[in-house]
Amino acid sequence: MPDHPAQPPMMFSRRSLIRLGTGSVLIAATPLPVFATPNDVKAAQQELFGSRVIREGRVTLKLPAIAENGYSVPFSVEVDSPMTEDDHVRQIAIFSPRNPIANVARFQLGPRAGRSAVTTRVRLGGTQAVQAVAEMSDGSLWSGSARTVVTLAACVVL
Repeated sequence: MPDHPAQPPMMFSRRSLIRLGTGSVLIAATPLPVFATPNDVKAAQQELFGSRVIREGRVTLKLPAIAENGYSVPFSVEVDSPMTEDDHVRQIAIFSPRNPIANVARFQLGPRAGRSAVTTRVRLGGTQAVQAVAEMSDGSLWSGSARTVVTLAACVVL
């Protein structure tokens, strides 16, 4: 009877395991940008608003012409509405074709909001045209867009 149990044959050599490990680390460490596509934006809009027609106008979206870094880009949206009980903005949705998730933000409003305007900051994944869509109390949809150049993109997968 042998003193040592039989060892199973090695499936990988030490050298091939080192190569495999090094390759895995290099692939995992490479940042890959992840973007929504125009189809993703359309799908997000359809999920939120159904098949209703989105018309241009009544919505003013302001973005800086150049954003030095996409981690915190200021923007403001204003909708032409008297904000009365009969005519007001129900919601404003922001869509980005270059972020991992196309529907970036959504704001619920009502007649008691007083103003149909929102100002905040958003993360942007690169140079792009951002679109804002406002849903009015009568069910109509209005949109506006603005373009910004982002010098340092924020939405990358590490």
